[in-house]
Amino acid sequence: MKKIPPKYLLGFAVVFAASQFARPSRIPAAASGPGDLFVKYPPATEVSRLLAAACLDCHSASTRYPWYAEVQPVGWWLSGHIRNGRTALNFSALASLPASAITHQLDACVDAVNHGEMPPTSYRLLHADARLGDTEKVQLTSWFQDLADKISTGSGKK
Repeated sequence: MKKIPPKYLLGFAVVFAASQFARPSRIPAAASGPGDLFVKYPPATEVSRLLAAACLDCHSASTRYPWYAEVQPVGWWLSGHIRNGRTALNFSALASLPASAITHQLDACVDAVNHGEMPPTSYRLLHADARLGDTEKVQLTSWFQDLADKISTGSGKK
């Protein structure tokens, strides 16, 4: 095996150290507002726990940043992941959308959980509580589906 020249190792160390000063901006946790789906349609305690464990870090304004978000380039990757997650679905603003858009997003949640797409593998690897068993998947998808049904029939209005 070929030995790596010390100047390359030094160069890598300098670039890594310098990258620690270029931090991605974080969106601070926001107070729940009228657009927050869970304010308008509060879930049961167990469903709320599942949502917090498996969904809300990327799909709400209440992201809990882990310690390793302080280490670059991991922090950059997490920031992009969270930004993309909120763009695709943001529970903190979902209730402000028209009923058809809400039900569409909730139906997409059912499909994503049922197909194992959400939470993503990379998230499940680092967050044991986000690894949903069959019973937990049923609880979560049933809540999404029941809420979509209520909203689409107009019986979910508050």
